[in-house]
Amino acid sequence: MKFLRNLSRALPGSDSKKPKFGIICDIDGVITRGRNVLPAAKAAFNKLCDERKKLKVPIVFVTNAGNCLKSTKAGHLTNWLELNVSESQVVMSHSPLRLFNEFHNKRVLLSGQGPISDIALNLGFSNFVSIDEVRTTYPLLDVVDLERRKFSQLGKSMKPIDAIVLLGEPVRWETSLQLIVDGLLSKGYAEMPPSAVQYPHIPILACNMDLLWMAEASMPRFGHGAFLTCLEALYKKISGMDIIYSALVGKPSEITYYYSNNILISLAADLTTYPQRLYGIGDNIYTDVYGANLYEKYLNEKPGAHSSPSAQVLDTIIKREFTETQKLPESCCSILVETGVYSPKEDQKEHSNLDHNPRDFQPTHEDLKPKYIVKDVMEAVELIFELEKFH
Repeated sequence: MKFLRNLSRALPGSDSKKPKFGIICDIDGVITRGRNVLPAAKAAFNKLCDERKKLKVPIVFVTNAGNCLKSTKAGHLTNWLELNVSESQVVMSHSPLRLFNEFHNKRVLLSGQGPISDIALNLGFSNFVSIDEVRTTYPLLDVVDLERRKFSQLGKSMKPIDAIVLLGEPVRWETSLQLIVDGLLSKGYAEMPPSAVQYPHIPILACNMDLLWMAEASMPRFGHGAFLTCLEALYKKISGMDIIYSALVGKPSEITYYYSNNILISLAADLTTYPQRLYGIGDNIYTDVYGANLYEKYLNEKPGAHSSPSAQVLDTIIKREFTETQKLPESCCSILVETGVYSPKEDQKEHSNLDHNPRDFQPTHEDLKPKYIVKDVMEAVELIFELEKFH
């Protein structure tokens, strides 16, 4: 194995048969490339199972994908890995929005693709409208596609929206960009057109900040982070001001790692232990590695001393949600695999100087350094077992 740091700097292990650690595992680029299962994946997860094919280590599958329900993704993982993966073991990019109950009863505009209404209901939202519903109500707003452009208003109206929730990249970017910017400029379509730019705008919550992700193609593809980059640039160009996110969830947000840790605690209950140490396995420096390192930094700082916007939001969540039965882990160790977005053929110094980071997350050079680099997920599991003295 090619470890980035020497094993002498490993986290303290445990000789106990009960695992005192948990694994946060990415999916795209680690387990699969698109719908193709990577060669090492099945063997790696067989090593994590006992003779009854039951996982003997608490593990949660954390993906920045957001175009399906957790149950659907759990079904895919079950088929891919040939073991039983439950819905409770899956964290989608939008899953942490369950923590934002102050928005659940507000009227929100949803952007994304897939079963977005079912996703919103599953997250706790009860009053929402889609981009297509806005386009149908106000057909004069959507004009880029000349084949479906309307030239007369239908005379309908709808209640103003209170917030915008971006679940993932939409299909028709031009329509979504136009209508989301309209909503931000007009305080939720309350005034059409507004007499002046309405600022600060209504709250906006975004999931999945991946600029790129790895599918079947030989080169990475645009992710929701690319859509957010377009949205931020357009809004700034039109209004002269920056979009203010009320929350950014999905990796690398500390909120997602906190949420995932709580899931691991519930999974570990059957093992009569709790994860004292976390290991984050992923293929993307800017999301998986940065996210794990960012959460470790959060754990090492004093409560209330966090300066990043995402960490401050998490401080508020923990203050509201944290109970005596919860425990934060000691550490979160980042492990980078070479089977996805990251390419060992590229010069690492040059690669780490690229600015693929979400706008509100500005890592240092050290933040983007994985603690370990391994060939694939099998080597990642073997490394964790060696560090933990677990067999």
